[in-house]
Amino acid sequence: MVNLPPDQYRVLSLFSGGMGLDLGLEYTGHFRTVACIEKEPAFCETIRQNRDAGRLPKDLRILEADLSQLDPAVALDGLGVDPSSIDIVVGGPPCQSFSTAGRRGTTQDPRGTLLWDFLRFVSYIGPKFFLMENVRGLLSAALKHRPIAERPEKGGAPLTEEEKPGSVVRLFAKDLSSVNGGYHLDIFEVNAVNYGAPQLRERALFIGNKFGKLVEFPVPTHGPNHEGATQGNLFESPRILPWRTLGDALEGLKDPNPQIMDFSPRKKGFLEMVPEGSNWRSLPEDIQKESMGRAWHAKGGRSGWWRRLTFDLPCPTLVTMPNHASTSLCHPKETRALSIREYARIQEFPDDWQFSGTLSQQYAQVGNAVPTRLGRIAGEVIAEELDQILEEGAHVDEVGSFEPRIIYLQSHVRTRQWFKDGETLVWEKGDRNERVRYTEPKTLRKLRSI
Repeated sequence: MVNLPPDQYRVLSLFSGGMGLDLGLEYTGHFRTVACIEKEPAFCETIRQNRDAGRLPKDLRILEADLSQLDPAVALDGLGVDPSSIDIVVGGPPCQSFSTAGRRGTTQDPRGTLLWDFLRFVSYIGPKFFLMENVRGLLSAALKHRPIAERPEKGGAPLTEEEKPGSVVRLFAKDLSSVNGGYHLDIFEVNAVNYGAPQLRERALFIGNKFGKLVEFPVPTHGPNHEGATQGNLFESPRILPWRTLGDALEGLKDPNPQIMDFSPRKKGFLEMVPEGSNWRSLPEDIQKESMGRAWHAKGGRSGWWRRLTFDLPCPTLVTMPNHASTSLCHPKETRALSIREYARIQEFPDDWQFSGTLSQQYAQVGNAVPTRLGRIAGEVIAEELDQILEEGAHVDEVGSFEPRIIYLQSHVRTRQWFKDGETLVWEKGDRNERVRYTEPKTLRKLRSI
């Protein structure tokens, strides 16, 4: 007898935040979020407001609580949710210590972190699939940190298993293999811009299933080239579209009363001198030194200083505070930071989506959200797998190995040129940007293990 898939699969959302991942799943039409668990009161109020306005399921249940302090059985009982009714658990456990953008921390006791809190809920519920997103830096994170000066290449002893890169994910996968008969885990390193989002944003998507199935993620559909160009030879050299740009994202936006975490008058004074598509490199050297202080003498990693965006390129990764001098997201034409509504357009939230809380809390909700497009594409992948499994007859296969597959899909985008041979390179209108544009990816797809 053939089991027909349900009209919609039921979703439990953990660490719901700004709801980017959840909205992406909802956009597919295959999923219905039945309950959310989120710690921050302002974020919960955002979810309530949009639910009550009809932008989310009207019967969506919301639990405002610290998930790390919750017993899964008590939490779901309080929500009135039968754990056996949940088809998929989704969420993005906050793990800033793993980000390569900041100082890398050490986990020490990983089973006390939010990653393992996510695992606790998966273990209790036993969903058919789960979807977890995180920073790419998590994939190389070690359980214990060895100072660089004490590492083998500096004459130190060989790294222990806990000190080796990837040991956090390896332990997570090993623990995952022991719950509910084990889950097969596929991890995809992706960049939202390569799938049509108007933003450069690297993420790691963890897709686990209890059927032992190898899941595949689509190859990129967009790239840093002209429309109609080909993209090397993956299988049949698929044609790809050009990246969507900041101009595409903001086209037609009407925001008569923009909410902006803006630059100070001092910062605006420096930014006034920067043309569209450039950064601190366009300032006179004495102004560079005055405005940047000791950072002027640093090497690398300074492209965000006094950065004025251009409508002709994708937006850089959104940050929670766009008015910082070193990570500035200045509007291309106006000397101001991007507004909340512009942030929402870049993350592809609906124009009528409401955000609650203080201005800084709203920027945090949008800036930390998963691009909704990634949620939609991951949702399509999972829905297709679930449909096939149910149509063929669900059968749980024992997971033979806890080793996860890690599939790299052009997640790293090589930075554009800002300065070369003593010349500041500014993005210009038209086709005169060969030396400035982003280069074609060299590695299209790579499969590896930890």
